[in-house]
Amino acid sequence: MTRKEAIKELSLESFHEYGSFMRMTDPHAFKMGEEPIEFFRDMVLLDLGGHSVASFSTCRVSKRPPIVDVTESHSNCGEGILPLDGDILIHVGPATPGGEVPLEGIEIFRVPRATMVSLRPGVWHHAAFAWRCEVVNVLIVLPERTYANDCKVYQIPRKKHIEIEGT
Repeated sequence: MTRKEAIKELSLESFHEYGSFMRMTDPHAFKMGEEPIEFFRDMVLLDLGGHSVASFSTCRVSKRPPIVDVTESHSNCGEGILPLDGDILIHVGPATPGGEVPLEGIEIFRVPRATMVSLRPGVWHHAAFAWRCEVVNVLIVLPERTYANDCKVYQIPRKKHIEIEGT
């Protein structure tokens, strides 16, 4: 005889035994920053075995001036970037020895909605820019607490800001 099982709706109570979940485009989590860049950290964790835990966070980016004025890098890990509900622009610069910021090497890329980008360790980057829309939710995948223990942030001097053309 075939067993039948009714469909259940996700809830914290009904799913707790199996894992966790979070609607990434409607985050209800601790937030760092304010508009135009809001970072909802460590929303869902995925144990990859051993000592690795992947953290899934949402970075909600609102339309803002297309100026690259800050960049960051992570020495010990890469970063996954997935725009969920709109296209984004990202800036990237090559990983450098000694942590020098390669301002002349920074490039701008358009990342279409639902396209996953994987950055290598040490690559310079920062929060995306919403492209041709008001707000985009971007899924960020990093080891848990990377923002606190492996994040070198560099404020670009005003005279060296990079204006994104074609926006």
